[in-house]
Amino acid sequence: MPKKNENKNLTLTAIAKSYSDEAEAWKFMESVTWPNGPVCQKCGVIGTAYLLGDQKTSTGKKSYRRLWKCADCRETFSVLVNTIFEDSKIPLSKWLIAVHEISGDKNGISSCELARKLDITQKSAWFMAHRIREAMTLPPLSDKLKGTVEADETYFGGEAKNMHKSVRKQKITGRGTKNKVPVFAIVERGGEVRSQVMTNVTGDNIREVLKAHVDESASLMTDTSTVYPKAGKEFASHEMVDHSADEYVRGSAYTNTAEGHFSQLKRSIDGTHHHVSEKHLPRYLAEFDFRYSTRKDADGERTLKAIKKTVGKRLYYKMPVEKAEKE
Repeated sequence: MPKKNENKNLTLTAIAKSYSDEAEAWKFMESVTWPNGPVCQKCGVIGTAYLLGDQKTSTGKKSYRRLWKCADCRETFSVLVNTIFEDSKIPLSKWLIAVHEISGDKNGISSCELARKLDITQKSAWFMAHRIREAMTLPPLSDKLKGTVEADETYFGGEAKNMHKSVRKQKITGRGTKNKVPVFAIVERGGEVRSQVMTNVTGDNIREVLKAHVDESASLMTDTSTVYPKAGKEFASHEMVDHSADEYVRGSAYTNTAEGHFSQLKRSIDGTHHHVSEKHLPRYLAEFDFRYSTRKDADGERTLKAIKKTVGKRLYYKMPVEKAEKE
């Protein structure tokens, strides 16, 4: 396992220099994924597997793949089994660069730019990025947020000023949220952020999400939207700021942290990706949540955390493609 000071120095240059060789990239992946020795992917036994001899490709050439065999169940496996890298024809060295690029760039990186940097097709880069975003998703039963927690919602979709007058009348009503996608975010001050797409923004729906992610001892900060009073009763305290009365800060009561996160998210999507469909939006939210929640880490440390999260996360090409075809 790389030492802590080496984690911070895991720069793009370091990856290109030290792990451009596929064999070294595989050894690096093993050191990160198996800090206590190889783990059998069938029986789960740690440290009893042994490395098999040199592997060969179908054409008889020496392969860089490192296969292990479990001494208990006799199963053969590699470090890429049950990860987002499994069955990929793209070299692991390029995967490591892609993980670093997506983890380290505050505004994210488009599939077109990623394709140019890795010298692969845009289609492959698009799928790579989605696999990495899938790895960044929050695992079930994660620890609840505590302390002072802000909650706020926003909407993704075209702006009225950019629409033709006839289209604007059909799509924009009231708050301008018709035909837009609602996103709800919870931010622990000084800690993590958790965002998710909402089907409907109602008091009951917001209450369920808050109860699932926020500890009841927390102090909840929101605006005066009617969806929050019922949910606020579930926590130690609940303070609201009235934006309609130009009130944005009252002592420790404000939602500026959550609004700042939304501002960065929207600028990045508009400037980098230009458009994100509703079907794919949850993975983009996971990407931005991961970067925000690890913002105090050096890029190298954040990259290593992302690599560790690739285990147990599989995403097949047909899954995001089928979603896109249904839009």
